[in-house]
Amino acid sequence: MLNILMVLDAIVAIVLIASVLGQSPKSAGMGGMDGGATTVFSGKARGLDALLARVTVVAAVIFGAITLYIAKLVM
Repeated sequence: MLNILMVLDAIVAIVLIASVLGQSPKSAGMGGMDGGATTVFSGKARGLDALLARVTVVAAVIFGAITLYIAKLVM
């Protein structure tokens, strides 16, 4: 059972990485700190960005839960 959970955790981690990398940048990064507040708070995400944001949150919660459960099994 532990091996199955570890493989599932790795798959969820790959999905999490892909969903984060697939999102478009929402600000100008450190260059936007000089008063470019309109770029930082540009509004709601739509379409694919909204889907990837939801996938990221769900994958992060699943990844955390599986990882904690694996840690509990190992102890």
